[in-house]
Amino acid sequence: MRKIFLLTLLACCMLLGAVAQAAQITDVKWGVNKADVLRIVVDVTDTAGYAVDMEGDTLNLTVNADKGAQVPHSKAVKSSLADSLKIVDKGSYTVVRVPLKQRLLEKSYKAFVLKKDPATGRPFRVVLDVTPRQASYSGSGAATTVVSNRPVVSNRPTKNNSSIKKNTVIKTSTAADKKADKKKSSSKKKNDNKKNTAAAKTETTVNKPVNKSDTDKLAVIKGNGRFRTSGGLDGKIITLDAGHGGSDPGAIGSDGTKEKNITLSITKMVKEILEQKGAKVYMTRTTDVDVFGPNASDAEELQARVNVGEKYNSDMFVSLHINSSVNKNVGGFSTYYYPKTDNDLRLAKNIQNKLAANFGVDDLGVRQANFYVIKRISMPAVLVEMCFISNEKELTLMKGQWFQKKTARLIAEGIEKYFA
Repeated sequence: MRKIFLLTLLACCMLLGAVAQAAQITDVKWGVNKADVLRIVVDVTDTAGYAVDMEGDTLNLTVNADKGAQVPHSKAVKSSLADSLKIVDKGSYTVVRVPLKQRLLEKSYKAFVLKKDPATGRPFRVVLDVTPRQASYSGSGAATTVVSNRPVVSNRPTKNNSSIKKNTVIKTSTAADKKADKKKSSSKKKNDNKKNTAAAKTETTVNKPVNKSDTDKLAVIKGNGRFRTSGGLDGKIITLDAGHGGSDPGAIGSDGTKEKNITLSITKMVKEILEQKGAKVYMTRTTDVDVFGPNASDAEELQARVNVGEKYNSDMFVSLHINSSVNKNVGGFSTYYYPKTDNDLRLAKNIQNKLAANFGVDDLGVRQANFYVIKRISMPAVLVEMCFISNEKELTLMKGQWFQKKTARLIAEGIEKYFA
C-alpha cells in the first residue's frame, strides 16, 4: 500500500514539474530591416505573458517562461541601436536585456505576440520591435517583418513619377503588348489611353509589399480564375518567377555574387525538369532584364509579374529568391504562402518538405506572408527562399552547380507531389 502511495506521489510530482516547465524559451532571434528597425523574437513552447520597460539605457523584455538550457546567455547584435542582447534566467521568468546605444523616443518600441501556428510548425512568439530616431514604425507588427530571416525585397532604383493609367484592366483574350508612351502630351492622353490599355508587360521582379493607393493605378491582367490541383504534371501550366533582374540585383554576397543571377539559373533548371515531365512552363524573365522596364516602380514590377501567371491561366505560380540577413549566422530554406485558396499552404509544404529533408542546412519552415506576388495572383502560389547569400557557407554552396541542380530537382519534385 505504501509503495502505491509513493508511486502516486512521484507521478504527481512529475506532473507538477511538467506543468511548471510547460512554458519554456527555446530560442531568441534578432533581425534588422532596411529602416534599421531592430526586431527581437522570443520562441516559447506555450503561451506566456510579457512586459517591456526601460531601465536607464537598457530596454528590458520580460517573458513569463523559463530559459531553455540551449538558449545562450548573450548574443551579438549588428544594429545602430545595440551591439548585444543578454538573456537572463530569473527562475520562473526570463529577461531579455538590450543595452541601447541611443536614447529612444517615446513610443519607439512595440511588443506583441504571434500565436502558435500548427499548420506551419511555428511556436508561440513574443516579439519586440525597436525603432531608431531616424526610422518610422508602420504601427502593425504583423505587417512589418524584420526578423533575421526575412526575404530581401528590392534594390531597384526608385522611380519618381508613374504614368500607369488608372484602373486599367486587361483580359487575357484581348491583352496587347504595346507600352504607353510616357512622353505624350496631356491633351493626347485621353485618346491614347484607349489604344494602350495593355501598357503593363507580363513580367516583373520584386516581392515587396505595395501601398493600396499605388495598386489602384496599375494595369492588371485577369485570368479565367480556374486552376487544376491534381492529376499529375502532364499538361499543367506553371509560371516560374526568377527573383529580381536587370537594374535590381537583389541581395548581394560578400564576394559580389548577385541574387538575380542565382535565381535565374535555378529557375531555368526547374523549367527544364518540369517540361520533361509534360508540364507547360512560362518564366517571368529568361534573361537578366528589368521585366516591366527600366526604372519601373515596385508596384509596376510586382503587378507585371503577377500578370504573367494570369495571362497564361496558370495552375501554379512559384517565385524563387535567395534570402539575406544582417545576422550572418542565419541560414536555411523557407517557403512563404498566402492563404487565398485551399491549396497555397499545401503547395508550400510539399516544396519545403523536399528541400528540408535533403540538405544539411536549417529548416526555417513554411511561413505565411503578405507578399504581393503570392497574394494578388488568383492561383496557388509560393515564394521560396533558397538559403542565405549573407551566410558564407551557403553563399559558397549556392554558387556551385551541385547545389543549383539539386535545389531545382527538389523544387520540381515538390511541385510534382502537389499534383499527384
